[in-house]
Amino acid sequence: MVGSLHDVAARARDGGSPDVLVVAGDVAKPEDCRRFVQATVEHFGRLDHLVNNAGVANVCWFEDVPDVAALKRVLAVNFWGAVHATHCALPHLKKSGGGKVFVNSSAAAALAMPGMSLYNASEAAVLNFFETLRVELRDEVGITIATSGWIVSEMTGGKQLSKEGTVEVAVRCAEATVDAICRGRRHLTVPLWYRALFLWRALAPEVVEFSQRLLCRRTAGGRGHQAKGKRLQEVTGAVQPAPLHSSDIKRE
Repeated sequence: MVGSLHDVAARARDGGSPDVLVVAGDVAKPEDCRRFVQATVEHFGRLDHLVNNAGVANVCWFEDVPDVAALKRVLAVNFWGAVHATHCALPHLKKSGGGKVFVNSSAAAALAMPGMSLYNASEAAVLNFFETLRVELRDEVGITIATSGWIVSEMTGGKQLSKEGTVEVAVRCAEATVDAICRGRRHLTVPLWYRALFLWRALAPEVVEFSQRLLCRRTAGGRGHQAKGKRLQEVTGAVQPAPLHSSDIKRE
């Protein structure tokens, strides 16, 4: 993990960052969150932004899980990790004046994909927690919440995609994220067409649930017939923009 962090630091320097601090830690541990927030403040003298981006996912059918306790890590990282880090950072963000929090939730917070029950629950908790926190903080600290769809990343690793499927390129997602934070936007959805699915979920939930069952049909062995990313493209073809292809996309 430390090696990967130093790789990111090197890329940041190559991109023009004058100073980069690397602090390894586990966001599921409150003491680690306190440590990296304090280290940041001591090094830079202030804290202007907090990015809650740590996340892990479970891909399994809930009834097939032999021990539910094994899934506690999903909530510990996705939800409590963001809560711990934010709680430690808030005093410093307020002190800096105009501090901002970015939290990377997921479209799964509203769409609840089958086979990812604890992940969906964790992202729904993140979404509602930060919506509540925004009300409590008023304008003292800005909060931008991202509800992203399928993005090629270290988490997905191309596992949910077939060679015919298309996804949003991670670089475009990162660019949209930086723009949303700088503009102080309340919400960010990437790819944009996921907003249509949110609307369908509110107006015709039965249609969305039926589509999700098609996306994640389970075979006798417990696996779907097709990759979710590919089926998602087929079911939502009416609202999907022109395909996004990139040599950086991992394919099965």
